[in-house]
This record gives sequence, C-alpha cells and structure tokens, in this order.
Amino acid sequence: MAGFKTLDDIGNISGKRVLVRVDLNVPVTEGKVTDVTRIERIAPTLAELSGKGAKVILLAHFGRPKDGPTPEFSLEPIANATAEVLGRPVGFALDCIGDTAASAVAAMNKGEVLLLENTRFYKAEEKNDPAFTEKLAANGDIFVNDAFSAAHRAHSSTEGLAHLLPAYAGRTMQAELDALEKGLGNPVRPVVAIVGGAKVSTKIDLLMNLVKRVDALVIGGGMANTFLAARGTAVGKSLCEHDLATTAKQIMIEAAEAGCAIILPVDGVVAKEFKAGAASETVAISEVPADGMILDVGEKTVKAVADWIDRAATLVWNGPLGAFEIAPFDHATVAAARHAAARTKAGKLVSVAGGGDTVAALNHAGVADDFTYVSTAGGAFLEWMEGKPLPGVEVLKR
Repeated sequence: MAGFKTLDDIGNISGKRVLVRVDLNVPVTEGKVTDVTRIERIAPTLAELSGKGAKVILLAHFGRPKDGPTPEFSLEPIANATAEVLGRPVGFALDCIGDTAASAVAAMNKGEVLLLENTRFYKAEEKNDPAFTEKLAANGDIFVNDAFSAAHRAHSSTEGLAHLLPAYAGRTMQAELDALEKGLGNPVRPVVAIVGGAKVSTKIDLLMNLVKRVDALVIGGGMANTFLAARGTAVGKSLCEHDLATTAKQIMIEAAEAGCAIILPVDGVVAKEFKAGAASETVAISEVPADGMILDVGEKTVKAVADWIDRAATLVWNGPLGAFEIAPFDHATVAAARHAAARTKAGKLVSVAGGGDTVAALNHAGVADDFTYVSTAGGAFLEWMEGKPLPGVEVLKR
C-alpha cells in the first residue's frame, strides 16, 4: 500500500506505548457482546503489535452517549469479549485520559493489551479539541488507526492524534484501503456497480460519483422506482420519491455523457402488501397494477444483472436489489450475490461490497466470505464511494 504508512514502516516497537484506534461499536445485549465480527477484524493488528512487545492501548467509542459517562455506554463488557477473541487478557481503565488512564498505562508490561473507556464520554472528542487530543496523546508514543469505519469523522481519536504522534494504518485499515483501491481507485475494467436501497435522496452524491467512474450502474431496491417513474413508468403504490424525478433524470443524463450504462428493472415482483408470504406475481415493469408494490426485481432482471456481472472484471456493491428482509422478496438479491461470489471464487471477478444492509444481505445469501472484500464500515464506505476525502485516512498518507 504505497500511499499510506502501515505497520511495515513502524520499526522497533518493543516497550513502546502504541495507541490503537479500533472499532468496538458492537451489539451488546444484557452485558454480553452478541456479534464479535468487528473484534475479529482488529485481532491481527493487536496480535502483531503485542507479539512485537508493544504496550497496546485501545481507543474506541461505543454508542452515542449524550451526557458524559453512562453505564450503558461503558466499554467494560467489550474488554471481556475482546480478551476472548484475542485469547489473552485485556485490561480495562475507567477513563481514557487523566490519572486513571495514565496509571493503568504505567502499570503495563510489554505485550499487554489495555482498553481505555469510551472516548465519546467527552464531548471534546467529537469536536477534535486540541487540548483533549493532547491528553489522549500523553499515553502513547505511536498512533495506529485500525478503524476505517470511523475514518470519515475528524475526531480527536481518529484524526487529531495523527498530528501529534507518528501515525500508521493498522492491518484492518490497510486491507480496507487496498480493497477500495481495487474497487474504484485503480480498478481493472470493466467496472460494474450495484446500488440498491430504499431512497435516492440518501445516495445522490454516491450515484453522481459512480456514473463518472464505472462502466455500468445497476440500480435496484426502492430507489429504482424513482428512476422508473422519472422515465414515465407507472409504479403503482411502490416506494418512490416522485419529487426527485429531476434529480434522477440528471443522473441518467450524466451517465450517458460519461458512457456509463444505467441498468433498471425490466420486470418486478409485485404484491399488495409488504409482509412475509404475501401473495405476489411477477409482471413486466410496464404492467405494475395501480394497487401493487414492487418489492423485488423479476427473473429477467436477475438474468440481466448476472450478465453484467459476467462482463465485469470489478464489482462494487452497496444495497440490496429488493426488500430482502422478507421472503420471497429476497430472491433477486440472493441470486445476484451468489452469482458474484461464484465468479469471484473462480478468479474472474474482484468484488468489493459494503454498507450495513449489504453486509446483512450477503450474510443472508451465505456468501459474505466469498467476496474479495466486504467492508463492515457504513458511513465511511459510503463517503468513500461518493468520492469524498476521509479525514482519518488523509492523515495517514505518506
């Protein structure tokens, strides 16, 4: 990863205090972590630093505390889960700055791991306040950022520390940036993007950026209805932002000027209500009944999407093709995901996917492990796809 400083550049760290920004914003129910995926992602970085004799000090946020320290937003339960994943003890300090943190750090031996309390217990964290950043930096000699998912925030623990300490990308951050470079930065063409989800309004910047950078853009989910309506197709009672017709038309104009093909549904799975097992039928997209809702794309569209995946050397995916949460409206998303996974496993496709719904959809299809890279970052992944610079990444550049 030529453009960024990584752990390969870090030198001798035995005995050094290494502040590592990680993403531990994991689901917790009754004091127990219910999904350790994000902890597993950072384990290689922590094991490497610890194995080289560093004193590994973890900085993280959890939830959105509004009024300072609150038990429900404490990271303490997550320290136990992190220890289980790492297979070694993880200490915990009841503060991330001040005497409490300093004493816990001072007591560390080489190779030990310590988690400091939630950085967002201080409002100064999100303000990237220089005085607060200095207090964080006082506990470290080196800064490693391994939280791509928070890299779109210019906070003290994600961006500010890189100005005060030698700063490097951890292995998870490195893998993410490498994958994103292959996805859109310097991809092998042709590049096909699949973008789904409910609303165009949440992804205008994304779509505007993609049509200038990919060879074909497949639009699915509820947002496809807005494009269909903008072209004069009646979509019945389907989710549709009719007020964004002009925006949709402009995106299609810019796509044509850039030579990017826009792929919209040619048939749809229609029901009169959105619930599990609802009676449904597949109709041509021009024949959606007035009282019907398009809840998935039909087989002809699935085949068209598969054909575009077959033509692609690189696939970037964000958002499902239909209302995948409820059967039978998950069919198209699952079929396309499995087709992309098979092409990837055959060595014919570089596939990069990200975003909360996308990860859930790929897990639902059973193929998340078969894509080239699946990002667990939500907002950061979207902002990267929108072409926006990410503060937590920019400060790691050489």
